[in-house]
Amino acid sequence: MAEDTTEAASGTSGQPVAKKAKTEAEGRARAGGLNAKLAAETKANPPAPVEVRRLDYRALQYAVTKVSMDFKLHSGHTEVDTTMTVEKKCDGDLILDGEEATVILISLALDGVETLEEGVDYVFEPGKLIIRGVALERAASSNNGNMIVKTSVCICPESNTQLSGLYKSGPMFCSQCEAEGFRRITYYPDRPDNMAIFTVRVEADASYPVLLSNGNLVEEGECGEGETKRKFAVWSDPFPKPSYLFALVAGDLGCVDDSFTTMSGRKVALRFYSEHQNTDKLNYAVESLKRAMRWDEEKFGREYDLDLFNVVAVESFNMGAMENKSLNVFNTSCVLADPVTSSDENYYRVEGIIGHEYFHNWTGNRVTCRDWFQLTLKEGLTVDRDQEFSGDVNNCKTVTRIKSVQVVRGGQFKEDAGPMSHPCRPESYVAMDNFYTNTVYRKGSEVVRMYATLLGEEGFRKGMDLYFDRHDGCAVTCDDFLSAMADANGVDLSQFSRWYATSGTPVVTWSSNFDNGTGKFTLTLTQSSRSEEPLLIPVSVGLLDKDSGDEVVPTTVLQLKEKTQSFDFPSLKGDVVPSLLRNWSAPVKLNPSSGIVDEVQLSFLASRDTDLFNRWDSGQQLFAVATIKHLKRDTSFEETLARSMDAFGRTLDDENISDDSIRAYALSLPSEGTLAEMVSIIDPPAIRESRSFVKKAIARKHKNEIAAAYGKLTKAMAGSKFSVDGVSVGRRRLRNVLLGYLCSITETAGEQKEAAEIATNHFITSTGMTDKLAAFSLLASMGGEGENAREAAIERFYNDANADPLVLNKWFACQAGTHLPDALDRVVKLTSHKDFTLTNPNRARSVILSFTMNAAFHDLSGDGYSFVGRMIAELDPINSKVAARTTAGCLIGWARYSEQRQALMKAELQKLKSLEGISSDLLEIVSKGLK
Repeated sequence: MAEDTTEAASGTSGQPVAKKAKTEAEGRARAGGLNAKLAAETKANPPAPVEVRRLDYRALQYAVTKVSMDFKLHSGHTEVDTTMTVEKKCDGDLILDGEEATVILISLALDGVETLEEGVDYVFEPGKLIIRGVALERAASSNNGNMIVKTSVCICPESNTQLSGLYKSGPMFCSQCEAEGFRRITYYPDRPDNMAIFTVRVEADASYPVLLSNGNLVEEGECGEGETKRKFAVWSDPFPKPSYLFALVAGDLGCVDDSFTTMSGRKVALRFYSEHQNTDKLNYAVESLKRAMRWDEEKFGREYDLDLFNVVAVESFNMGAMENKSLNVFNTSCVLADPVTSSDENYYRVEGIIGHEYFHNWTGNRVTCRDWFQLTLKEGLTVDRDQEFSGDVNNCKTVTRIKSVQVVRGGQFKEDAGPMSHPCRPESYVAMDNFYTNTVYRKGSEVVRMYATLLGEEGFRKGMDLYFDRHDGCAVTCDDFLSAMADANGVDLSQFSRWYATSGTPVVTWSSNFDNGTGKFTLTLTQSSRSEEPLLIPVSVGLLDKDSGDEVVPTTVLQLKEKTQSFDFPSLKGDVVPSLLRNWSAPVKLNPSSGIVDEVQLSFLASRDTDLFNRWDSGQQLFAVATIKHLKRDTSFEETLARSMDAFGRTLDDENISDDSIRAYALSLPSEGTLAEMVSIIDPPAIRESRSFVKKAIARKHKNEIAAAYGKLTKAMAGSKFSVDGVSVGRRRLRNVLLGYLCSITETAGEQKEAAEIATNHFITSTGMTDKLAAFSLLASMGGEGENAREAAIERFYNDANADPLVLNKWFACQAGTHLPDALDRVVKLTSHKDFTLTNPNRARSVILSFTMNAAFHDLSGDGYSFVGRMIAELDPINSKVAARTTAGCLIGWARYSEQRQALMKAELQKLKSLEGISSDLLEIVSKGLK
């Protein structure tokens, strides 16, 4: 799965108000439900949240091996009949998970057993239906050894604003079952180690002509007569799967058809579905899927295993996408793309997430997790695969690596430093949905990447082949993956396993010495982490001649296994400059042992390092040092700023940089989030001020050169046809970075006017969303003489959106991130806009989440915290998962801020904790945040 009170507003596909969907049919069903008493009791006295621990895992006593489901979709309610074939694993009971608040159990039967007595043959517990082993044995003895369990339930998708289970998104029914959504559909062993063969029949009104589920289409047709005429379709998935991979979609949808021929010559039908008005935006996703299918064949020898692959675009979706077997469901923001509505980053995201979900077919579906503590086994591995895919197919490995590292440093490091810090394989959880985190996904991918760094590309492939050979069709653990890598390569990786159990960000410090007499360079590395024993850390190193800059020792992978280790490089002809942690070979912080940053060395590496990633990284460190020195009012700031400005100028003029994207990243300052992780006490407004000061200083120093480069690119791009090839994307990226520098100079009225004119011209002459959005984000923060240009751009961007939901999300997000003094007032006003709704995750995030990343959120008045607290409180009963993730990102890190801000943030957390009916998702985050 990819790393999202009010009725649905115009231009969105939100959910209807829950009360309106509570039909008479549902009410009658509830009154007669076998679990009605339990539902009433748990509603009156909600059970206390239960902490689940990894070490408490127990294998299934009884497992479901085959399941047949019949869905009858009606207006206001859905009937689900399920027949389960049960197999005994050991003495015990069959435990079926089900949420009594959403699932009304109409009937329960065992083939061969005439009547079932509650309290004897089965019992209810909160969230569970337990069928006693004695009843199952009685059924088997009278039914030729077969144990067949049948249930009939009633659910109400229309009232499901949590978007977990089966729900309505605008005009369509769709499902989302990872991690524990299937229990909101029916009673079932809703855990990833129960893998079963599914056959699904879907029946609906004729106004829902498209009826989809997993696997192959077996049969479809019409049933009923006259006004009651309905459609049905039967789907069968031949591959065993856990319930979290179940999917169902029903609606009146448009379709784009294509095909792919596998390496064995088998033709696979590809069908992409969306609402009719969006089908013209599906073509890039179709081509991305075909590239992903070919790449997985060539890179890992993995071929698609069915004759049909369906993808559906859904407007209301909590996550980015979901890898349901043969029926991937995507948030529209991750599958729809065209030049008018999508930026280059949107295209990049679509391609990456299409690849991610497809790669899950092997790393997640064919081989899945034993339990949810092993989530990084599928997600970390598949993130690594999608990053490699993006780098390969776009010939931009360095750019892809830069983008990935920025996410880890700016987001995952923050998570490591907060109260939700956890290993990439967590030890416990209350609400599993809270652990779809940067740590599990992004740090998990870095752990996988370290296997490849240690074993080499060939060794990693050998390990992957053995992993698939051993575990195809199984639910396994991170330890099983490690064993496959070790056994395939004949190496001992037991020390490496500590990465799975270690939270926090490890730190590696370094010092060096060069012996002029012997020509020996000695590098000493020391590691510190929360692990009681040293980690195995791969440190990729290259050495550059100190005078010429020539690479005298190519990239070498050092294995740091002890707390402190020294590595010798003998017989060098002269002193060298070390290029350390090349390509960011491990997710650690690297610091000099002295604690003093060698700015001269950083300047050298920023202009001469032969490793492009480290060249970028050295420049980023130099910019960061300058910004932090300004923040701390360090007396040596001017000297550091001068070095930063010189480095900027050399990078701008360097003719040896052939990739405009790399130049653009090298010229960009570190983000506010990255800078925040470099200070002990975070002051967001002060960080923004210091970053802005450095940016303006650089812009003033090189204004003529920046303007000339901007003009040259503008001329080169004039009349060119839109493309998302590397050259075109690089030109746009660099030109927009230069635009940002030109528009940063706004001290005088004349400068404000000039900046507004440049940005407005960029905005109105843009030929695609990338340039338009870059200009709009700058205009949205302009004041003084730029005020009229700002308001005109806001109006024009909204009108141009023409009610397109994804474009309107951008319109909301840019304004929520404004640098204007009245930012909060503007954001509050946005929440009253007719196009804003909390029921659509994309729209809610576009305002609330965007504002939490704005320095204005941390205003010392505390008004920003109060506003977000109120929005989270309103959002929790509508969609607790989005509410919890918003809280996790913005309030629980209070310990990193000043005492005044700490008190204000904790006060909001206390208010949230005291909410009546608070969800377990939100309660877990808030409780940990208050510790």
